[in-house]
Amino acid sequence: MRDSPITSSALMLAVVIMFQPVCASPAHSQPAAADTDSRSVSVPAPDYTAGPQDVLEITVFGEGEMSGKFPIELDGTFNFPLIGRVQGGGLTLRAIERELHDRLADGYLQNPQVSVAVGQFRSQRIFIVGEVGRPGTYPLTAKMTLIEALATAGSTSSTAAGHVLIIKSSRAAGDASDPRAASEVQQVDLAAFRAGLLADNVVLRDGDVILVPRAESIYVLGQVKSPGAITLEKDITVMQALALAGGLAERGSQTRIRIFRLINGKKVELKANLDDPVRAGDTVMVLERFF
Repeated sequence: MRDSPITSSALMLAVVIMFQPVCASPAHSQPAAADTDSRSVSVPAPDYTAGPQDVLEITVFGEGEMSGKFPIELDGTFNFPLIGRVQGGGLTLRAIERELHDRLADGYLQNPQVSVAVGQFRSQRIFIVGEVGRPGTYPLTAKMTLIEALATAGSTSSTAAGHVLIIKSSRAAGDASDPRAASEVQQVDLAAFRAGLLADNVVLRDGDVILVPRAESIYVLGQVKSPGAITLEKDITVMQALALAGGLAERGSQTRIRIFRLINGKKVELKANLDDPVRAGDTVMVLERFF
């Protein structure tokens, strides 16, 4: 039975949430030998646009000697038995299937049945940087989503913020000729994924950059039950900061609270009320009550 899209998405979501890290091709007329690269996987994605260095897995049903793996060379073509050079770069897999069918049917085979999949994705890439287990450059597979990309990079780390930024490649939108073209930046809230809301689980494009920023933090010190650093996932008040620090200790005062904040390069001491906002980098100090 084939998994439903919801089941597949839920599986990818579980991988992201649960997993936390501890911290030029030959021009032969014969099919290429099988590659043991870890990215070797046959994916029948008919709308995927192939490119140079992708490896196509082509099957001509009933013609085993014509089936196999065929690398697309730097000029965008590959060599195929009987018919010679075939354009692959810049075409979808469905279009390559039609081209092979038409040329094989022209004097070679009667009503050939051709299937084209991607054996290895090599022409398109994305970049994942910041607070993930394995930042780096990754091949873009067919219809790869944000959740899949984060899982591939080892998921977000314990020091990651509660959101990621997707810097969309301008060349994917057809603006490669203009280096001044502005890139679109999309912010995605990871808390929505944990709640099962996958509307922002976008499909990535060639050249996209996924930036996982480091979480901002504050310090709550003095007369609280659990003094130390607190990760900021959203704007909070002094009262909320105290709650995250376990609440006031027995000798803590609600009226003797100070915020030490860096303003214009200088550390300033501010008297704070419970409903005052706390900013990233602040140190909240709770003093002892007088009696």
